[in-house]
Amino acid sequence: MLINELAQLCGAIPQGGDAERPIDSAADIMSAQARQVTVLSDGKYKKYLKDCRASACFVAEALLDGDIPAGLTLLVCEDPEMSFLGAVKALHPEPALERLISPQAAIADSAVLSADIHIGPFASVGQHSSIGDGSTVDAGARIGNHVVIGKNCRIHPNAVIYDHSQIGNNVIIHSGAIIGADGFGYKYRDNQHVKVPHVGNVVIEDNVEIGANTCIDRGALGSTRIGWGSKIDNLVQLGHNNSVGKNVIICGQCGISGSCEIGDGAILAGSVGVADHVKIGTRAVVMARSGVSQDVDAGAQVWGSPAKDRKTAWRELAALAKLPELMQKIKQFESRLTKLED
Repeated sequence: MLINELAQLCGAIPQGGDAERPIDSAADIMSAQARQVTVLSDGKYKKYLKDCRASACFVAEALLDGDIPAGLTLLVCEDPEMSFLGAVKALHPEPALERLISPQAAIADSAVLSADIHIGPFASVGQHSSIGDGSTVDAGARIGNHVVIGKNCRIHPNAVIYDHSQIGNNVIIHSGAIIGADGFGYKYRDNQHVKVPHVGNVVIEDNVEIGANTCIDRGALGSTRIGWGSKIDNLVQLGHNNSVGKNVIICGQCGISGSCEIGDGAILAGSVGVADHVKIGTRAVVMARSGVSQDVDAGAQVWGSPAKDRKTAWRELAALAKLPELMQKIKQFESRLTKLED
């Protein structure tokens, strides 16, 4: 695309340089070369602008001052990040997928398949399941019995969706994800672990994305629910009967025990562990590698194990760093006290 075409598509105004030059691809501001477009969305990266070799750069008006290479066309816009994402999608479109149902797929006679769907080789669809318009089930994926998949979903290779799961519209489930396996529930009787039956299901609402190798367990009796627009990273474990609100972010390697409630807009950073029956409030932030054993208030920011208010935790950590010095002073005081007593 020409720079001025890209600017018009992404709602930007070209300034300087040659807006008739072509753009082939997108790159970050530190590595971009000629015929590439980049973005400057944060002042801390402004130092890279003067040596930028890109042909065009999305930028906000607030960051226009400073050294600008003579050949660089600035694409001035209100939200450089979102405009740049639009450019990335335009310059790097997903490969067109031939819409067909592979003869090597195993599809139950009672399955209901809508129009314009794709089912890849060796995928399987169970009894009484349905797949909505425009959805894709890639090679090797397993769709169980009585599963409902909405419109425009993408089930990547080798994902498994167990019986009775309900998937909304525009949902992405990446490779290796397991939706609806039994929860980890046992009762200890007569010197053995007795398995608790799990007869619930998983409900995933619209616009959710589930990362690769993430596991979401079915409810023991009711549903495990993932709210509208939530995004779950790779390698996350979500136990049975959890309720995840809208627009929640759960980063990689988090482990969430059963029957927890996570409020709308909450963020769980990497490697967070959450005990069972914990409530995490709306827009709360649990920082990386925290262990949450008690409820977290709405809007709170917590860190540590056990997790506590981040400022308190940081003060405690700073005090702990001074402990060797304090111990040395105590030894000196003890020595002086001994001499005085003598």
